[in-house]
Amino acid sequence: MKRSAFFISDGTGITAEALGQSLLAQFENIAFSKFTRPYIDSVEKARAMVQQINAAAVNDGARPIIFDTVVNQDIRDILAESDGFMIDIFSSFLAPLEQELTSHSSYSVGKSHSINSNSNYMERIDAVNFALDNDDGARTHYYNKADLILVGVSRCGKTPTCLYMALQYGIRAANYPLTEDDMEHLQLPAALKAFKHKLFGLTIDPDRLTAIRNERKPNSRYASFAQCEFEVREVENLFRRENIPHINSTHFSVEEISAKILVEKGVERRLK
Repeated sequence: MKRSAFFISDGTGITAEALGQSLLAQFENIAFSKFTRPYIDSVEKARAMVQQINAAAVNDGARPIIFDTVVNQDIRDILAESDGFMIDIFSSFLAPLEQELTSHSSYSVGKSHSINSNSNYMERIDAVNFALDNDDGARTHYYNKADLILVGVSRCGKTPTCLYMALQYGIRAANYPLTEDDMEHLQLPAALKAFKHKLFGLTIDPDRLTAIRNERKPNSRYASFAQCEFEVREVENLFRRENIPHINSTHFSVEEISAKILVEKGVERRLK
């Protein structure tokens, strides 16, 4: 079965997309064609949107699913004339909240993702800059400012995890690679010893690591299964010897890895 899904907003569309994607993921037997449409903030844009929705309905032979966070009632009325099934995220949750809090909401566009109203914005930017500046062991003298330091073999997922935690949670995360040169007599590098309490290890299945490295350096010793298996084994032994908590990243998304790390280390999110 195929269905179209639209995430529509008069702001960035981030909220509509995030909640809509989470809900649709529960229907694994349906193939969704997904369309994010931010800044639908005029009557003209709304009417054009209705044409897109109706065209999708004809192509699919079924009503498209519409997740919307549109505040303007005139625009919502136009969208409601389409041949789609609308799920109004704001009204679904704001109405009961208004009743519980005995207060009316502002019904303002872009409240959760604006610079002016979000005191966490600069915290997020600072964390991303920290992750970039302290990627791949580039600047170990800033580790005293890190919330976390990820360690592991090359290409096991350290960089994307650090960047995700910075962007999503405001966590200042550095990462340090354990390379082939370290393997013969692998010990905890001197730059990390003073910050052992901040360390968290990432490991990965050797066959998956081989596939990833072959995309970067095909048919190299660096990407060979034997080398990958050796490095992973040595690093996992180091983690056990030094009692460094770690996780195998092979079958987890970056979102899952990040959440597991924060729980395991007891690190509080800076963005709340």
